[in-house]
Amino acid sequence: MRGEATVLHADLDAFYASVEQRDAPELRGRPVIVGGGVVLAASYEAKARGVRTAMGGRQARDLCPDAVVVRPRMDAYSTASRAVFAIFRDTTPLVEGISIDEAFLEVGGLRRIAGTPEQIAVRLRERVRTEVGLPISVGIARTKFLAKVASAVSKPDGLLVVEPEREQAFLLPLPVERLWGVGAVNAEKLHRLGIRTVGQLAELEAATAERLLGSATGAHLHALARLRDPRPVDTTRRRGSIGSQRALGSRPRSPDELDLILTQIVDRLVRRLRDGGRMCRTVVLRLRYGDFAKATRSRTLGAPSDRTAVLLAVARGLLTAALPEIAERGITLIGVSLAQLARADGIQPELPIDWDDGARLDRALDAVRDRFGAMSVARAAQLGRDPGWSPPLLPEHE
Repeated sequence: MRGEATVLHADLDAFYASVEQRDAPELRGRPVIVGGGVVLAASYEAKARGVRTAMGGRQARDLCPDAVVVRPRMDAYSTASRAVFAIFRDTTPLVEGISIDEAFLEVGGLRRIAGTPEQIAVRLRERVRTEVGLPISVGIARTKFLAKVASAVSKPDGLLVVEPEREQAFLLPLPVERLWGVGAVNAEKLHRLGIRTVGQLAELEAATAERLLGSATGAHLHALARLRDPRPVDTTRRRGSIGSQRALGSRPRSPDELDLILTQIVDRLVRRLRDGGRMCRTVVLRLRYGDFAKATRSRTLGAPSDRTAVLLAVARGLLTAALPEIAERGITLIGVSLAQLARADGIQPELPIDWDDGARLDRALDAVRDRFGAMSVARAAQLGRDPGWSPPLLPEHE
């Protein structure tokens, strides 16, 4: 573990909504909702009225009738992200991107040439505000976990340094939901036992936490609660999975509607998989029911694949198995992740190409989309249907 606070976690504030307010001055200071039927992002003015990401559009407008609703502009968000990451990399060569709007930066070796970590963070925030026109919050600590918590606590548009001598005083009083990996299910388990703060979790023995939360999760969260996080800022880490999800609002969805949405998601993901020269071995289906409980189902293939038909068939099988539960509880979100990724070259020899195995069809469609655009060709079932939004991703290599 580092002896001083040299890890920065930089996180753009209400990213999509901030870009909209930057580009349309009349929106500044007003509640802004990005999305339509479902909230993709909300400005802090809208959040103050109770609007949250993934909330249904009708509920959001009931909470905030004067909100301005704007359609997402994914190209604008990608451009802004690239500009911010250029500033990150100009600040330090040690940058680990987490998503398009946040990253870890290691600045411990820059004291002589650039000043203290806090001075570096102040300049970084000024540059992002001046050069890109966006607010950004930064947390500084000895570990990645504490830096991330510090940036969240400092929001909006803040800077917080957690020096080593006050780590416990900062972390232990916070609610357990602040721990990286505590979602609604684990939070409920802990609350039932009267454990509501990080300090109360830290007081448990490790074996007790593992028994309550499961071996891996319990050990991880207990270590974080006791300030143990030796992970370095990793500039070489390749993405281990890719995923996309679609918030559905609260209205009932038929099996045919869900199949169409699933097909749209898988189509985009597998195309992205092939564009990156990757193959996938595990398909993960993520669901959020009408009561907001979450469920995950997965299947691992015998051999990696980048075939749309193969991976879509697996995803459909997972969805079919979940339909009885969906019919009973409703559904508000569906997502797919392709995991256990590996380079396509060297995994297996080139397979014979014929129309039955779908490889030639995939390649033909990819070629058309590369030349005429992603929306130039689509499955017949998708014609005239809302394709949903595909959030921009941070490239693995800039």
